Amino acid sequence: MNENSPRSLKMANFLINRFRRIFLGSFGGLYLFYGCANMQAPTGGPKDTTPPKIVKETPVNLTRNFSASKIEIEFDKFVKLKDEFSEISISPAIDKMPVFKAHKKILDIKLEQAFEKNTTYTINFGKAIVDVNEGNVFKNYSYVFSTGDHLDSLSISGNVKSILTGTPLKDVIVFILPTKQDSLFGKKKASVFTSTDSAGNFMLKNLKADMYRIYALKKAAGGERIYNSNTDEIGFLRDSLALNKSVNDIELNVFKEAPAKLRRLSDKIEADGRISLVFNKPITELRIIDPLSLDQKKTIELGSKNDSAFVWLPELTFDSLKIEASDKNRSRDTITLNRGKKDTYNRSVIVYSDNLLSGGKLKPRSELRLTTSSPVAGFDITKMSLLQDSVPVQGFEVLRDPVSARKFVFKFAWRPKKSYVLSLLDGSFTDIFGMKSKIHTQKLMLDSEDNYGDFSLSVTVPDTSKSYLIQCLNEKDIVLRTDIVSNNKVIKYSTYPVGKYHIRVIYDVNKNGEWDSGNVLQRLQPENIWNLDKMISLRANWEIEESLIIPAAVDQ
Repeated sequence: MNENSPRSLKMANFLINRFRRIFLGSFGGLYLFYGCANMQAPTGGPKDTTPPKIVKETPVNLTRNFSASKIEIEFDKFVKLKDEFSEISISPAIDKMPVFKAHKKILDIKLEQAFEKNTTYTINFGKAIVDVNEGNVFKNYSYVFSTGDHLDSLSISGNVKSILTGTPLKDVIVFILPTKQDSLFGKKKASVFTSTDSAGNFMLKNLKADMYRIYALKKAAGGERIYNSNTDEIGFLRDSLALNKSVNDIELNVFKEAPAKLRRLSDKIEADGRISLVFNKPITELRIIDPLSLDQKKTIELGSKNDSAFVWLPELTFDSLKIEASDKNRSRDTITLNRGKKDTYNRSVIVYSDNLLSGGKLKPRSELRLTTSSPVAGFDITKMSLLQDSVPVQGFEVLRDPVSARKFVFKFAWRPKKSYVLSLLDGSFTDIFGMKSKIHTQKLMLDSEDNYGDFSLSVTVPDTSKSYLIQCLNEKDIVLRTDIVSNNKVIKYSTYPVGKYHIRVIYDVNKNGEWDSGNVLQRLQPENIWNLDKMISLRANWEIEESLIIPAAVDQ
């Protein structure tokens, strides 16, 4: 057949088109196959937050006449033990702890000693059991058994709150000690314990009749169940608990115990020669005991809470310096500061800080305040000037703060929608070392009244022979103001930023104007605190009136 004949050409085109269809079909199939193969399935999803659950216990929990040498607990997830030596305890205490081993979904407990007859034992796991994948904790699990016919079944339940805020506390350790073992408090971990849930509730179960002390321990950080007064918070019942039937509705308020002994937290000689000291409690006196000649030459400024201090000395030539601090109870701490032979200090020129808000705004109905970096011996108002909208004005005053030699108030009839520039020339201030201030320019303007509001409290006290501290706090629980009240009165709060506030009442039993913490070893409870269960929402240009009816104090 002629290859160029119409029939041959037709056959060739047919074969070419067929090959093309087969090729494209195959290529498309491969593309879809590999494209689909490379597509990633969605990963992740909601995180598993469910703790392990018990599927089976062998022997069963709460077994009487227990005689097994091994306990096997099966879970619905793979589990592991975490911090087992600090978390797991057994009560009553035994000489040799069981051997705990987690493997896949099984927790094996090998009992390596004989138990006392007719005794109820509780193995408390605390937070030791967690799942392998996410570490979710199976909290407060206890395995209980009795070597006799009787199983201890008494319980203690209640709630734990912060005494300052009145809010329930989660993950607080609640434990009991028989009164005959109470001397172990703070020295050895309690073996009968539990922890509070998200609502602050707790329950101690399978207890025997006895006299107990009960405690709530809020640890500042990780660690064993032993109270550290320097970092932890504690709550307790003042009286022992005679447990002969189950007890409910126990209320425990935790608090931070005031340090018994004065102790410095930090000390430093700064680059400009200023000595900075921080203590664990307020101090009442600070003096230089060596070299004694420097004591009369020192200048001291205490912090707002009297638990910190700045010290300035006219000369810094000493090799070592001894400072003695004391508190109101005459507890003392001695600080030794050493200078290196090559240490030098540069007295800096005076620098300023101010009380302005962001953007150089001055709070309405307030005055401009400047704080210098070192105590001031004198100032020259003739070297100071004030511009209002670029026009010089007269009549502003400069006043010393009666408490601090570093703080000054600039009084003026500040007007809204006006721009101000305060100019301080060289030598406006002279510090106690003869250093002159450099030129300083401060721009400011009065903030709008629309950002502030007023409110008042109509206070009714339950007993006019007693004293109460009324505290106003912001949303960050920072105390903004404290008023001492003993009679019915109205307290006015003027020019407070728009926001939410709450009120705290301290029952000032000893009338010293401050809240007194408790003492766990002396069985002294802290002074009572009551929080108004209502937030005060302050709006712009609003004046709110609220009633504060203080209830009678409840003995703890």
